Amino acid sequence: MANLFFDIPDDISRSTSDAPTMHYTVKIKSFSLLAKNSMERYETGEFESGGYKWKLVIYPNGNKNNNVDEHMSLYLAIEAADLRPPGWEVHAIFRFFLHDQIRDNYLTIEDTKKKERLFRGIKLEWGYDKVIPLKTFNDASNGYLVDDTCVFGAEVFVSKQRSMDKEECLALIKDSITKKSVVRFDNYSKLTGESHYSAPFNVGNHKWKIRICPIGEGIGMGIYNSLYLALADPKSLLPGMKIFADFTLRMLDQVNGRHQYAKLSRWFSASSHEHGWNRFISIGSFNLNLTNLGLLVKDTILVEAEITILAVVNATS
Repeated sequence: MANLFFDIPDDISRSTSDAPTMHYTVKIKSFSLLAKNSMERYETGEFESGGYKWKLVIYPNGNKNNNVDEHMSLYLAIEAADLRPPGWEVHAIFRFFLHDQIRDNYLTIEDTKKKERLFRGIKLEWGYDKVIPLKTFNDASNGYLVDDTCVFGAEVFVSKQRSMDKEECLALIKDSITKKSVVRFDNYSKLTGESHYSAPFNVGNHKWKIRICPIGEGIGMGIYNSLYLALADPKSLLPGMKIFADFTLRMLDQVNGRHQYAKLSRWFSASSHEHGWNRFISIGSFNLNLTNLGLLVKDTILVEAEITILAVVNATS
């Protein structure tokens, strides 16, 4: 085992435990791809302790907002989405764990004095800017990152209550495949109503569809058309499942090949199953702009979706 050097503040205590009690674990595969795929901050799914919902917040290369370099940052965040009385606050003691996969024990990280932290509206996160040096973490002989896979855990105490265990697995796709699909919107000038969906198509074991609003919506209404990528059947996702994807939507120029496009990277889930643009392209009077740009030919618009799935989260309880 390599020499473990921790450049840490005095208020952080580290110890080793063979089998700690954990309320939550998250396993991250292909960890190095977090940075490569520009996921500087990763929030896990929710878990419960003491009647409250929590999640872990991981900065693989350090929290740049706090000028952290050469260290990983790790925080506990309370879920504030639930309605609570004005001025609510929660006192909690917590500790983090990092699995040593070689010796099958756990590095335990906690406040030296086991001090309670106050979670409230103006302070939803507590944790450590410098939880572990990257040099120590990345050294495979220490056991924390083995075959580019690591496991974090957390234990949270609220008024001496305990929660049911829950796990989450973040699988980053090392050899991700980009797939393109073209959909048609025929009789475009006769489309009525605000939204129209394409036929579904498959990418990454999931069905997707394109939603187009010929007259736009929101701030784009009447001036732009709106274009979105959506999961075709979000209710089919397992609880806690989410998909991180890069996607480009192109409205194809059927005359000159000068396509109009836009690109995003977003998480898709049952509660957030659609992303795109409410001002995709100016339509002009009677769709004249679409016709002049070669986008509307024989009253048909073609839209190409180029999708790369970079990560999938599965939660189990």
